[in-house]
Amino acid sequence: MRTLLALSALAGLAAATLPAYTVNRPVIRRDSRADAVKEAFSHAWDGYYTYAFPHDELHPISNGFGDSRNNWGASAVDALSTAIMMRNATIVNQIIDHIATIDYSKTGTMVSLFETTIRYLAGMISGYDLLKGPAAGLVEDSRVGVLLEQSKNLADVLKFAFDTPSGVPYNMINITSRGNDGATTNGLAVTGTLVLEWTRLSDLTGNDEYARLSQKAEDYLLHPEPARYEPFPGLIGSAVNINDGSLANGHISWSGGADSYYEYLIKMYVYDPERFGLYRDRWVAAAESSIAHLASHPSSRPDLTFLATYNEENQLGLSSQHLTCFDGGSFLLGGTLLDRQDFVDFGLDLVAGCHETYNSTLTGIGPEDFSWDSNGVPDDQRVLFESAGFYITNGQYILRPEVIESFYYAWRVTGDETYREWVWAAFSNVNKYCRTASGFAGLHDVDAENGGGRIDNQESFIFAEVLKYSYLAFAPEDEWQVQKGSANTFVYNTEAHPFKVYTPQ
Repeated sequence: MRTLLALSALAGLAAATLPAYTVNRPVIRRDSRADAVKEAFSHAWDGYYTYAFPHDELHPISNGFGDSRNNWGASAVDALSTAIMMRNATIVNQIIDHIATIDYSKTGTMVSLFETTIRYLAGMISGYDLLKGPAAGLVEDSRVGVLLEQSKNLADVLKFAFDTPSGVPYNMINITSRGNDGATTNGLAVTGTLVLEWTRLSDLTGNDEYARLSQKAEDYLLHPEPARYEPFPGLIGSAVNINDGSLANGHISWSGGADSYYEYLIKMYVYDPERFGLYRDRWVAAAESSIAHLASHPSSRPDLTFLATYNEENQLGLSSQHLTCFDGGSFLLGGTLLDRQDFVDFGLDLVAGCHETYNSTLTGIGPEDFSWDSNGVPDDQRVLFESAGFYITNGQYILRPEVIESFYYAWRVTGDETYREWVWAAFSNVNKYCRTASGFAGLHDVDAENGGGRIDNQESFIFAEVLKYSYLAFAPEDEWQVQKGSANTFVYNTEAHPFKVYTPQ
């Protein structure tokens, strides 16, 4: 999931009520760890349901609520697929009851096409796929159809965003006036992270309009112009002109604003290799170019690997984000799918680099932003840079999932228990430092004592991603687990909502 909110904070909350676990306790069995994650999920849900439902998110220190996602109950919809996987029928029924009441045609605030697609639309479609598939029988089947019905209702409300000269959509739209924010460009990730959800909706409903809209926008990215904004094969600029679909710059990155475009290229091929072979080819080109041109090694820790950025002045930027740490999982998924050991090996190198950003802080949790540019090391972080290969440029943690996500992919692809232990350590530290009496809060500074104080916001993706990936690492084998090679029957969207891969009727 890829956004950052401005957050207010309160400090001084009592210590977490559940003791932290460590990877050095061999008495903890796999099923016990799965149960611990399920308990954390229920704890977060109970606090949200008590103090914030049906609003979008809980403020877990003040026990207030926020409505950053249009007051449609983002945390509830984002929690659905995880609750299904955990087979918590009580919570699943509560969420379905809520979804049936949502009027997606009404909100008092601007709507993000991107955020609404990856959280609401994907959450409902995924719930439908799971409850009509491997989780059938968890709730009464007669209750499941509303998820697809409401998915269609939401897409019908949103689809005017694509009504532009090029078909590249506006992101920020006013669904009441059918207006927009007047932007002239859209982001690479925003434009390129709609196609999985909207295509799946077409395949489920038999109405190809949703797929056509999203794939027309994506087509500009698959055939980018002008050529100067594709400095290396497959790597393209981070903004798209809404008027004509041309690229608006040549800034290259796997970080926020560009990230999930690359993520979806290979995932569309997982979804349907017959229709989306070009998406695979573009991902392969981007992956090979990234290894050749963006791979970067800190001068103080040349054993580590991060992905740099690249600008129009032909300069590398030696900085990255927590968001970017999905990259290891993407290389691992593509590598196992395509039988490319070089991609798998590079993915594991990226996973190890992101692990260092967790392993080297006082909380054992990684920062929002970091750098390894030796020319900019702050004096008070020189020791950290020399030992860990990076320094912190933004120490916040807002419950992001990407590092745990890539640890999970590393374990599923390699079977190496090391990566599952890394999942457990990360979850345990989130549970220790972020847990409040009613949920989970962000941290101001991951490298300060007790996280530097807590941020009074519980993002919906704690339900959708952090606790899902933590659970899956220790959960029983199920159809929705990531598989090696081409054996996947589900593919995860960027908010970790699993969709059933396409099978011809």
